[in-house]
Amino acid sequence: MKPMRFDFKNINPFSFPSLAHNCSHLFVKFAVFSLLLGLAFRLFVSNPIQFPSETTDPSSLVEQNATFPTPADTSPVSSDLPVDESLPANESLTSQNVTAECDIFMGEWVPDSSGPYYSSESCQHIEAHQNCKKNGRPDSDYVHWRWKPRDCELPKFDPRRFLGLMRNKSFAFIGDSISRNHVQSLLCTLSQLEEAVEVYHDKEYRSKRWHFPSHNFTLSVIWTPFLIKAAIFEDINGVSSADIQLHLDKLDTLWTEQYTNFDYVIIAGGKWFLKTAIYYENNTIKGCHYCPGKNLTELGFDHAYRKALQLIFKFVTNSNHKAHVLFRTTTPDHFENGEWFSGGYCNRTGPFKEGEADLNFVDTTLRNIELEEFEKAVEIGSGKGVTLKLVDTTHLSLLRPDGHPGVYRAFQPFAKGKNEKLQNDCLHWCLPGPIESWNELVMQMLFGG
Repeated sequence: MKPMRFDFKNINPFSFPSLAHNCSHLFVKFAVFSLLLGLAFRLFVSNPIQFPSETTDPSSLVEQNATFPTPADTSPVSSDLPVDESLPANESLTSQNVTAECDIFMGEWVPDSSGPYYSSESCQHIEAHQNCKKNGRPDSDYVHWRWKPRDCELPKFDPRRFLGLMRNKSFAFIGDSISRNHVQSLLCTLSQLEEAVEVYHDKEYRSKRWHFPSHNFTLSVIWTPFLIKAAIFEDINGVSSADIQLHLDKLDTLWTEQYTNFDYVIIAGGKWFLKTAIYYENNTIKGCHYCPGKNLTELGFDHAYRKALQLIFKFVTNSNHKAHVLFRTTTPDHFENGEWFSGGYCNRTGPFKEGEADLNFVDTTLRNIELEEFEKAVEIGSGKGVTLKLVDTTHLSLLRPDGHPGVYRAFQPFAKGKNEKLQNDCLHWCLPGPIESWNELVMQMLFGG
């Protein structure tokens, strides 16, 4: 027999017999009603309705698709939470001390018919080797995907809001050519609202600075591939005439001497540490990475990268200048069947799904070092008023093997015949392309939805 349930809200007091009826009948009906009422009360008390509260154990609500407070390194984002019908019609669970938790770096790439914010023809900041469409790439699906976090919606980048929030501010991207790739993506997006004026560039055009006059906003990119002091002997084509000399105990003053000028910075690196290098400390050679025949101790790229990050985070956490500091994790490449120098290529035309790709050993090593040293820095900086956040783009970037120039880093690479030997770029990103999602993530982290 199924238990009886009463809807007390819909009980009509005028549906019961009146006192004009026979008293005996009235007594019987009243007794039956009292019995049923008592039964209903017991059922109600033994199965009370539970609502989430600040003291509720989060694990007990997992099956109800509820979400919980955001980690310290991300900002709260909107989430499609179920509405409790017992609350007023215009309130949801989020107004009852349940804050949406969402890891914005875990999710999937979903189709986006709206396309990119800008075109390859509309932005003057795209370098020739990033302009995949102009260089002849025949497919265009790679610009019709956007990043969708698993448990929430990531708002689209809003150039007007971003520039408004950056009024009278200064923002710098500090790192290697991937950082330059990133800042160019941001410039192209912002240029749809206001065109920036270039006010500085170095001799090689690797470091630049732009100004947005209407907002008095300054945007910079500082090219410092190691972030620490390095003597690099490469020409513009990447051909080396001598081994890199890397000082593991000295930061690159190119960025540290400008640090106090910036309200916001994004620091990133990693890949350059894979190159052959001689390591110095106290101006004395301590070892090297990949230097056969030199009779030096092989210390490894991981040793150097960890030393560099420790030095960088020590500088940031000890600085009296309290900039908003974001550290972006390493960016995986997608060379298949070889490396850039041995015939490796990337010719996929769509994203990977979750579980279809894994980080290789090198990228896993770099990322683990980043996470370990970042966690230490956050703990140290938390008591000093330092704003330090992790832009963890490694996983979502891993899922986009289709977003690189490949052979279309050069103009019309097949114009002289398809049998020509071609070099692939499976590290940098086409513009427009997947890297636009990084801007959405950064804006979410800094300013919320």
